[in-house]
Amino acid sequence: MQPLPPSAPTPTSTSPAPLQSPAGHWAEVLKAFLLLGLTSFGGPVAHLGYFRAAFVERRRWLTEADYADLVALCQCLPGPTSSQVGIGLGLHRAGSAGALAAWVGFTAPSAVLMMLVALGVQHGTSPLAAGALHGLKVLAVAVVAQAVWAMARSLCPDWPRALLAVMAAVLVLTLPPAVGQVGALALGAVVGLGWLMSAPAPTTGSPVVPSDPKAPSRLDPQTSRPSASPVSRRMGLMALLLFLALMGALFLAAHGTGSRLWGALWVCYRASSLVFGGGHVVLPMLEAGMVQTGWMSAEQFLAGYGAAQAVPGPLFTFAAYLGATLSMPGVASPWLGALLLLTAIFAPAWLTLFAALPYWHGLRQQPRVRNALAGINAAVVGVLAAALITPVGSSAIQHPLDGAMAVAAMVLLMRLRWSPVILVLLMSAAGAGLVALGAA
Repeated sequence: MQPLPPSAPTPTSTSPAPLQSPAGHWAEVLKAFLLLGLTSFGGPVAHLGYFRAAFVERRRWLTEADYADLVALCQCLPGPTSSQVGIGLGLHRAGSAGALAAWVGFTAPSAVLMMLVALGVQHGTSPLAAGALHGLKVLAVAVVAQAVWAMARSLCPDWPRALLAVMAAVLVLTLPPAVGQVGALALGAVVGLGWLMSAPAPTTGSPVVPSDPKAPSRLDPQTSRPSASPVSRRMGLMALLLFLALMGALFLAAHGTGSRLWGALWVCYRASSLVFGGGHVVLPMLEAGMVQTGWMSAEQFLAGYGAAQAVPGPLFTFAAYLGATLSMPGVASPWLGALLLLTAIFAPAWLTLFAALPYWHGLRQQPRVRNALAGINAAVVGVLAAALITPVGSSAIQHPLDGAMAVAAMVLLMRLRWSPVILVLLMSAAGAGLVALGAA
């Protein structure tokens, strides 16, 4: 498998330095992504901006057009978008070893931090610790509300898609969780295929990629011909078959053995395989599999989800917290449990990316494919809105003061744009302070 050759920029008197050769080494990829894994706060939207600044502007590993094309592909795949873009960048730079180095560097810091949070939650039995965890649960309400608002503005720009989001939310709230969530996504695909108007065919470099505050507000696409895929069609087909085989094997193992370990692996793999939009959208499926089965309490789940807002890197490392918190017979160490669930939740991201790369340039031009994805994305907004109502809101807001704290957190997060790190500290302190005042 050869790395993807970049297109050369058109020379001008003010053109930047030539692009570096794509034949890089995995060690430089690991170093670059480890730095991002330690510093990239703000969720997947910000991550795309950090990647663009680091690899298009500073290191010049690829052109604007190549980067925008990769982002467009990953936005159309299930799973964690920013992690898939990172894997693709590593693949582009140093082949399969570079892809692995990019994923490890970007994922490891937040995974370790979430493991430490899990160990702290397990031992945090004092009243003050319980108050701090409750503050994190209230913060989760503000975080999910912000995600619903931002995604609705982006993915439901007209009344048919807004209505589809409402229908999806109703399905999730009225049907059993597993049926409602999968049914909502299926409804979105069917409605998209049948009734949504076709969007204009995308062109290389055209997708708008959100950027971080230090980067320009939008891409300046360079004119270049689509590059050949760094993954062969044979390898793409093998990745697709493995993705489907793991889906079937984990389903059978989870439902055939009754083992909590196999069940947790299935929950993480299924959630990553069926969720479009990544990040916050995975919350309802994980909650249905972990909390509604009685494997962990809603308090433990939402406290970890709130803490996940304070760590850099991908939000999907929440799986490390789940693996360390769950009691799984046969898993001797919380660290091993974290590693197993991390593998399960990120495996679909790898396999779907490798399966799609050989066919992407042709597939994304198909109107019916674009319409189905538009419908699925609208349904995703409804799924997340339903999660905001229950379990996030219903379990965190138990008192009028909780509601006031949630509203205050929303204002600080959405209007004043406070850092999630500061909000985690503030809400934890507020929760513990309320307990202390009550005890006094």
